[in-house]
Amino acid sequence: MSTTQSERLRELLAPLVSARELDLEEVDVTTAGKRRVLRIVVDSDAGVELDECAEVSRAVSEKLDETDAMGGAPYVLEVTSPGADRPLTEHRHYVRATGRLLKAQLTEGGELVARIVAVDDEGLDLEVPGVKGRKPTARRLAFGEIAKARVEIEFNRKSVEKAEKAADESDESQEEA
Repeated sequence: MSTTQSERLRELLAPLVSARELDLEEVDVTTAGKRRVLRIVVDSDAGVELDECAEVSRAVSEKLDETDAMGGAPYVLEVTSPGADRPLTEHRHYVRATGRLLKAQLTEGGELVARIVAVDDEGLDLEVPGVKGRKPTARRLAFGEIAKARVEIEFNRKSVEKAEKAADESDESQEEA
């Protein structure tokens, strides 16, 4: 897809998406055999429900039928929310990931896995997990120090929280003794 077509589609579709209080994250046209696939990724601070994707899909389909933005060749329209493994590239992505575990490749080299505690215009306040039963430590990370970042999927978050709470209670009872 040419940059011009991408920009045109984004300009055409952004008002439809923002009217539903969603963010237009991505517009991508790919070729799949003899057909094309137009994938539109939308998101919001509260996440995106299936019904919202369907509503956006209907509105986009109607708008595209009124224009020649996709040309005359057939295409498949997909409206979706970002996957759990999508890269964090915008300030709002980090804000939405507050409380989640972050895996970042640093510009100076190396990797960091930490929980996002807070986000401001300059960077992130993180909680780096403790090693071998030690308490987590606080760390500040500027956006300029991040080469790439993604949310790290946690399958057992409740188990982790329970273990952390038990460790904290154990530390407190040892301090009292």
